[in-house]
Amino acid sequence: MILLVGLGNPGPKYAKNRHNIGFMMVDEIVRQHGFAAWRKKFQGEISEGLIGGNKVVALKPMTYMNESGQAVGKAMRFYNLEPDDVVVVYDELDLPPGKLRMKTGGGLAGHNGLKSIKAHIGDGFHRIRLGIGHPGHKDKVHGYVLKDFAKQDADWFEPLSDAIAEYAPLLATREFATFQNKVHLRLNDDEPAAKAKPAKKAAPASPPAPTEKDSSASPFAKLKRLISGNESDT
Repeated sequence: MILLVGLGNPGPKYAKNRHNIGFMMVDEIVRQHGFAAWRKKFQGEISEGLIGGNKVVALKPMTYMNESGQAVGKAMRFYNLEPDDVVVVYDELDLPPGKLRMKTGGGLAGHNGLKSIKAHIGDGFHRIRLGIGHPGHKDKVHGYVLKDFAKQDADWFEPLSDAIAEYAPLLATREFATFQNKVHLRLNDDEPAAKAKPAKKAAPASPPAPTEKDSSASPFAKLKRLISGNESDT
């Protein structure tokens, strides 16, 4: 089994922040693969399920970012796991928005969540680095990561979250390089279609009446509605 950890800060105040993309992506995997309901445990929230017949425990630490390692360490010891069994999903300033890279061990790039995890379980855990871009100067980083996603971020967020959830079975079987390649190819395949959109748009039709299916909309759909409701972009 693997312990799939999404990093973020708890509470509605932080729910749409760039720093919370780890929470959002793990939520999407849990939703699309029909995991059990979230429950409180290990100073966090966990959800258990099967992906491709392999057990996966999803964990969202509720200790705030800089103490994420407390929850990860408790869960790892409970399930008798090693750092090699842990996969952490988090925001990466050094990658362009919407890009994904896998990494095992190595530098922490100043990420407080990773620092805490390494302090509690050691090195050697796997990482899914999700690009959110860089504000341009280190003095702006704190405010940037704790600001909500902008409206235009919806253009890359949905394809990325769909690709991650689709190829999550490769995470469960520890085929990390293949996972990265599949996501990369899927996102590149989507680009021509996006560019091929006709310049002239038809008048928008009235939105359909809500159905029972609408109530189970993905976390991304909810995020997109929230972003669209912001008074200004961040």
